[in-house]
Amino acid sequence: MNNMFSKSAIWVVVALLLFMLFKQFDNHSPAGGSKTIAYSELLDDVKARRIKDVVIEGQNITATRSDDTKVRATATILDRGLIGDLRENGVRFDVKPPEEPSFLQQVFISWFPMLLLIGVWVFFMRQMQGGGKGGAFSFGKSKARMLDETNNSVTFADVAGCDEAKEEVSEIVDFLKDPTKFQKLGGRIPRGVLMVGPPGTGKTLLARAIAGEAKVPFFSISGSDFVEMFVGVGASRVRDMFENAKKHSPCIIFIDEIDAVGRHRGAGMGGGNDEREQTLNQLLVEMDGFEATSGVIVIAATNRADVLDKALLRPGRFDRQVMVGLPDIRGREQILNVHMRKVPIGADVKADILARGTPGFSGADLANLVNEAALFAARRNKRLVEMGDFEDAKDKIYMGPERKSMVMREEERRNTAYHESGHAVVAKLLPKADPVHKVTIMPRGYALGLTWQLPEHDNLSGYKDKMLEEISILFGGRIAEEIFVGQMSTGASNDFARATKLARSMVTRFGMSESMGVMVYEDSENEGFFGGATKTISEATQQKVDAEIRAILDTQYALSRRLLEENRDKVEMMTKALLDWETIDAEQINDIMAGREPRPPKTGILTKRTPPGDSGSGGVATNATAPA
Repeated sequence: MNNMFSKSAIWVVVALLLFMLFKQFDNHSPAGGSKTIAYSELLDDVKARRIKDVVIEGQNITATRSDDTKVRATATILDRGLIGDLRENGVRFDVKPPEEPSFLQQVFISWFPMLLLIGVWVFFMRQMQGGGKGGAFSFGKSKARMLDETNNSVTFADVAGCDEAKEEVSEIVDFLKDPTKFQKLGGRIPRGVLMVGPPGTGKTLLARAIAGEAKVPFFSISGSDFVEMFVGVGASRVRDMFENAKKHSPCIIFIDEIDAVGRHRGAGMGGGNDEREQTLNQLLVEMDGFEATSGVIVIAATNRADVLDKALLRPGRFDRQVMVGLPDIRGREQILNVHMRKVPIGADVKADILARGTPGFSGADLANLVNEAALFAARRNKRLVEMGDFEDAKDKIYMGPERKSMVMREEERRNTAYHESGHAVVAKLLPKADPVHKVTIMPRGYALGLTWQLPEHDNLSGYKDKMLEEISILFGGRIAEEIFVGQMSTGASNDFARATKLARSMVTRFGMSESMGVMVYEDSENEGFFGGATKTISEATQQKVDAEIRAILDTQYALSRRLLEENRDKVEMMTKALLDWETIDAEQINDIMAGREPRPPKTGILTKRTPPGDSGSGGVATNATAPA
């Protein structure tokens, strides 16, 4: 407000000065109502005796004609012959010396341009030094944005899926509401809380909810906002931020992505970044320097806690680490219910079913799911968002948008159908594999077809027998091509890469090889200068590791081939269903595996597709099972 007032006052002063200047010039101008004529015309009027009287004032000549009209002319150099002409023609005339301006007027006219330039210069310098927000010289000013209780309506009711994290931070709310409750027993509230978790899990939302529940000011800033190209700017901004926070105590400072300034000191190439390290040093001093009763609590968020400097994590700074992980099935249901309150939901929508079908989704992913479903319903001119819209939105997020405009040759479609049928049949025949949710040969993203498996529950750990079955499922597509089409395509390249990576991890990292034992043969933490794991085993041992990986792959390849050869009829029936309908769901897949004719697809799914003519165009993409 003060800044706006100063800007207005400056412009008012400039306007008044300009008005006074124009008024001064107007006062010195000849009287109004007179007509300006050429000097030669004035001489003609004098000789024709049409002029009664003349007043000569410097170079300005004012004459009164016989009809009492006044005219005005200017002579750059006074013509002495004019006096003679006036006398000869009987014109009365008066000669006056030019009126000189007063001393104040002279000073004002002489100094006004300089004063105007000085005023404009002062105005812009104030703007650049921070008088205006974000000035060019406002380097040391904090960029933290403050939210108070009037514009921060987020509470714990808006945060779901992280009950343990809410319990961890609830005592911070109690302290901000009633500090004496803890101080009476000698307790000290944590000065800093570090929220750690994958992206999109709600770390920022939880921090805003703490401020909303406690009804205290909330300063929000990103870690990258501290660092500039000029050395010392970041440290100055840290000092300014904490000074502002102390003025609004009790309050919360939230630093998002703190790993931008909190990385290990001296860990970079060339000895590290001096500016970043100075900023970190100032942050360490401020967090350990202000009084425990100041009421300023620092909350930071990161998904890379492993790279933070140890001095930042010690007690007295970030005393407590709160894990905000991916929600489990119950948490996903709670998050969906929160976001579904904002859209009109149909009676057939079941949040628990959607939660089961979205393993690995973060809170941001679930919010996006609800939004995509609402967009699908709007495109279909519906009044409510129904379960079918959620299924389509889930398919789009998991597998990518459908490429309906892509033209595939019938031969390409048939090969893709056999490939995906191979994946699905092997997955249905193996006991530990996740249930097959959907199979499609509709191109999505970069894939020509997809086999989608959904787990019945959240998988917290990986097990050897299930990993081996996953390798067999990945090989099912290529083997089906060999058996039923009699050729190999590049569509299985991603399958082979994933199978090899999984087998290598089993041998080198998970100790799941009897011949190689429980030794770790890959040091992923000790990375080389240009990234990548460093080599920690001998050449002879590496050959044994490669042989063991090849043995695992060959064994699972043989298992997958045997299953498909023993169930040719099921592969053929599923391929026919895919060619007819392009997409089949779990119920149709169960019919096929039971030897029954698959039931027709549900309403809204394409029925009995007419094969297109050979267009001669096909696509090269990766056909693989969608990640669970």
